[in-house]
Amino acid sequence: MTAAGLPGSGIAVRRHTAGGASIGDALRGHRNSLGVIRLVLASLVIVDHAFPLGGFGADPFWRYTGGQTSLGEIAVGGFFVISGCLIVKSGVSADILQFLWRRVIRIFPAFFGVLLFSAFVVGPAAWLLYGRPLGEYFSLGAGGPFAYLASNWTLTIGSYGIHDIFVETPYGQLTQASVFNGSLWTLAYEWGFYMLIAVLAVSGVLTRARIVVPLLAAFFLIAQAIALLTPADMGALLPLLADPQVLFLGSTFLIGSAIGIYSDRVPYDNRLGVLSGVLFLVSLFYGGFAVFGVVAGGYFVMYLAARLPASMHWIGAKNDYSYGIYIYGFLVQQCLAAFGLFRWGYWPYMLMALPITFVLAWPSWHVIEKRALSIKSWGPGKGITFWRARLRPSRVT
Repeated sequence: MTAAGLPGSGIAVRRHTAGGASIGDALRGHRNSLGVIRLVLASLVIVDHAFPLGGFGADPFWRYTGGQTSLGEIAVGGFFVISGCLIVKSGVSADILQFLWRRVIRIFPAFFGVLLFSAFVVGPAAWLLYGRPLGEYFSLGAGGPFAYLASNWTLTIGSYGIHDIFVETPYGQLTQASVFNGSLWTLAYEWGFYMLIAVLAVSGVLTRARIVVPLLAAFFLIAQAIALLTPADMGALLPLLADPQVLFLGSTFLIGSAIGIYSDRVPYDNRLGVLSGVLFLVSLFYGGFAVFGVVAGGYFVMYLAARLPASMHWIGAKNDYSYGIYIYGFLVQQCLAAFGLFRWGYWPYMLMALPITFVLAWPSWHVIEKRALSIKSWGPGKGITFWRARLRPSRVT
């Protein structure tokens, strides 16, 4: 293999004997734009949510795509593609103890942070603004702040709100409920797919039978096609797959995983990149997004990560604010709506939410996420081999 630079990419890649560069070579190390893509995707979720949260109706993308998808769903799908690609690589390189530990410290600390911020900062502040005594807030039983934490700490969201806070907002009027953070539901699905990769890793599939990963992706895509055509049949055959979110998020995650596990063979090619982008757009406006569009879009996301200018590689490479943006965006938008700022119109409302969310994402990363990741090699992060040797009784001679 010889090193060669792709014209205009600023990325040095290795060329295989067949003469083509792989997506794995193009994305190697931090020489990619995954950071900026994640930031864009997280921001697009806020752009999408501003419609229902501000009382501006549904995301127009539903209409543009003939009811196939929304801008927010596309963004979340992009997140799952990237996550699938990166997580499967972790499943290959780490043992199961290291893998699980790294997943726990990546997803839970910031998640607990936003739950605590909601229950003990936003909730009390809103309660006081309603002119109610603070002691009454903390004495609430069912539907109160402590019940909110108890219902949600496992990632499975059992309660979206606290008492009647935010019921007066446009989204509260729409749902007739208190909703603090409607974005958190996807985290349970992501954790579920982490566990799927864990099973594949422990069983040796990722190292000895990696063909299973793209076959699983194909299975989810076929199941999604069946569910779209005859949803009742899919629910009868496999009740778990009756959930459309399992199918969509599973398809995108496993497409990313398939690209990741075969990153040494998936070609990095400008023609294929352009073609995938075109097919993705065609599927959005002419049909087939749920099956053909997600495959094309999955490759296009990873292609873009390699193809965008090298000047963008530094964005999000060391400081990844995308998770914080995602988990705080909805909450910020609800707070703005509670102050009536949606009355200024869609664009002012949405544009105010973006910088405020970025401000909250900063401490989420620097105070919680980055510090949590700094202990990835502590305790369980040392791996099974280390702890087996450490705990093995020493032989007395």
